[in-house]
Amino acid sequence: MKSTHYLIKIVFVTLALGILTGCAHGPRRSFSGQYQQVGIASWYGEEHAGKPTASGEIFDPNKLTAAHRTLPFQTQVRVQNLKNHKEVKVKINDRGPFVSGRIIDLSQEAARQIDMERDGIAKVKIKVLR
Repeated sequence: MKSTHYLIKIVFVTLALGILTGCAHGPRRSFSGQYQQVGIASWYGEEHAGKPTASGEIFDPNKLTAAHRTLPFQTQVRVQNLKNHKEVKVKINDRGPFVSGRIIDLSQEAARQIDMERDGIAKVKIKVLR
């Protein structure tokens, strides 16, 4: 009898953890075009030029690329600077940013195109395109 109660508790806890894990906020990998996120963007440039990104591509600060913690590599994302409404389309090819409160790390060229290069950070909205 005790083993039955123990088994039921294990099953219940396992199911509860599975449900809670499924409710975690994160990118919806299967809903391209619907996933949006608002937060702080930063950028990185020349100091990383020529080094491999997490996807294995060589980082080029003059290309329109970005780092995101969880979006799949090769995902196309539209980034809008909420201060001036300028937009740029980037490809996710790296992981980061690893600074609390930041949601995306843009290449230097992408930062330049939305006029955030001088400030270093900007409040942005990102939207998955495909």
